[in-house]
Amino acid sequence: MIATLRGEVTQIEDNALILEVGGVGLRVFVPAPLRTKLKAGEAAFLFTHLIVREDALTLYGFESQADRELFTILLGVDGVGPKVALNVLSTMTLDAVQRAVFADEADLLSRVPGVGKKTAQKMALHLKDKLKPTDALARVAAMSDKDSEVLAALTALGYSVVEAQAAIQSIPKDAPDDVEERLRLALGYFQ
Repeated sequence: MIATLRGEVTQIEDNALILEVGGVGLRVFVPAPLRTKLKAGEAAFLFTHLIVREDALTLYGFESQADRELFTILLGVDGVGPKVALNVLSTMTLDAVQRAVFADEADLLSRVPGVGKKTAQKMALHLKDKLKPTDALARVAAMSDKDSEVLAALTALGYSVVEAQAAIQSIPKDAPDDVEERLRLALGYFQ
């Protein structure tokens, strides 16, 4: 199996990039945040996952081992293929996925393109056993119901889960408990 690749990015496509390794151009499907970070002509190092099918060999590339591990774990969920797993990593960070899983908010996962409510619940259940909570996650998992409502409101307004969580973390500790006031403060983050 191909575990890592180091080479020059020669082309960036809609959902992949072409990485030239030893004179051979390899198409590697990568999450959107990584695709926007890399530029043609730059050197890149990717942790990869190779999927072998009867009619294709497909490479998926990730910036970190943790992202690759999450991708692999997601593939173990019934109804989740490589495209959906890549959508999860394109839409949410590993921390955001952990927060959704350990705060029992599977509905956050259902906001990923291609993930319905039932699949999101399957993912959350599967990931709860496989992911290890981090110290930062412990305080976020204790996110109050008020902040959950603020998160839901921000994502309904079109902000990504990652952006919404960053805005919530910017709310002062001594802010009032009123959901509307907390939402106003969170929206101030985007000003």
